[in-house]
Amino acid sequence: MRTERDMLGEVELPDGALFGIQSARARENFGLSYKPVNRRLIHAIVKVKRSAAVVYEKLTVGKDGVYRAIVNACDLVLAGEAGPESEMFIVDALQGGAGTSTNMNVNEVLANIALRSMGRGCGEYGAVHPLDDVNRGQSTNDVYPTALRIAAIELLRELSESCAKLQQSLQERENEFGEVRKLGRTELMDAVPITLGAEFGAYAQAIARDRWRLYKVEERLRQVNIGGTAVGLPPKDERKYRFGVIEELRRVTGIGLAAAEYPKDITQNNDVFVEVSGLLKALAVNLMKISNDLRLMNSGPHGGLGEIRLAGLQAGSTVMPGKSNPVIPEMVMQAAMKVIAGDAAITSAAAHGEFELNAFLPLIADTLLENLSLLERASALFRLKCVDTLFANAERCEALLGGSYAFAASFVATLGYDRVARAIADNGGDSAKIREALEAFLRETLNKQPFGCNGHLRPPSSRLP
Repeated sequence: MRTERDMLGEVELPDGALFGIQSARARENFGLSYKPVNRRLIHAIVKVKRSAAVVYEKLTVGKDGVYRAIVNACDLVLAGEAGPESEMFIVDALQGGAGTSTNMNVNEVLANIALRSMGRGCGEYGAVHPLDDVNRGQSTNDVYPTALRIAAIELLRELSESCAKLQQSLQERENEFGEVRKLGRTELMDAVPITLGAEFGAYAQAIARDRWRLYKVEERLRQVNIGGTAVGLPPKDERKYRFGVIEELRRVTGIGLAAAEYPKDITQNNDVFVEVSGLLKALAVNLMKISNDLRLMNSGPHGGLGEIRLAGLQAGSTVMPGKSNPVIPEMVMQAAMKVIAGDAAITSAAAHGEFELNAFLPLIADTLLENLSLLERASALFRLKCVDTLFANAERCEALLGGSYAFAASFVATLGYDRVARAIADNGGDSAKIREALEAFLRETLNKQPFGCNGHLRPPSSRLP
């Protein structure tokens, strides 16, 4: 065991533990048993630390070899070669302190990995210090928001790609089902005829809008406040460091990051995360709507609509043999519900950012990154296991269409709304009798008005709908 000390006292740690006293205190204080900090956020913080170390190495700052060791430690973590991350990054996702404990955890781990590579023992911070060296020139208040923006952009790009593939799949169904006539429905009641292809075309358009919105919002995430330290006021003598770190981050991440014109704004305000969350909510709403439509069109097989058939993926009942449920749409709808609930949490947390810093940024980070990942996986599984594998039941679509009096709407322009409505009421909703009555009305109308406005005879029964 080794002993580490701070202003609050001493803590005993295992000799080989890569985390230090601040991480241990945070684990004890925030023992919610919820889940660890999102790994994408951890890796983004490591990228920030690495970029800072590269810049300090170029500026020949600090003890000889320290920043090379820190860069090497960062590379080991990013490559997954430093050891089990669950044993290093031990702080709970929800924590007080605006993310300070997460930043401290990363600082301590990187310092101890660097010490190990230098042949020293963990905790020998005289050689590489978590704060004086790994965290040099930084504050949680500029590292954490910068890292969150990087992680969010990376996940946004993955989600946008998943949406593009889903859009393409829906468009393929649009083309495949272009000739399948079916009954339209408004408020779950029979409406005018449409095609199944047109229905899927509308779904594709909705996802296309989501894809475009997610692509555009990346612009506002690219501005970062790194170098702004505690309250977003960069020290005048640190310009080379600040712009050097951003340039290195651009190189490492492949993202066109830019120094915020007013870093204090980025440190203080989190509305951009609310904006991103709102766009995720819009995508969740569309996925839920499409999923529910497919559930309804798939209902049956004999007592429901049965206009499409979803692939059977697993047994649907422990008591009813042969039952298969629409499990993928149900899963997607639950993911969407969780994203919508998460949006409320992000909104509330962002609104409580008093003065120069938001203490609730860990909740924003955890929820936003989880929602991005959740929607990426949900849209991918929805495409692969539902949209790509469903097929149309054209005969059922035609049967439902033929049994409806939705065709009656095509007579309104000639006979008038009231006359068509009377024919429907007088014949008790029987589609065959309604058609017969309407055609009789139409012939009567045409016989009374034999000439068109141009003086020519109107065409005979070929004008019947």
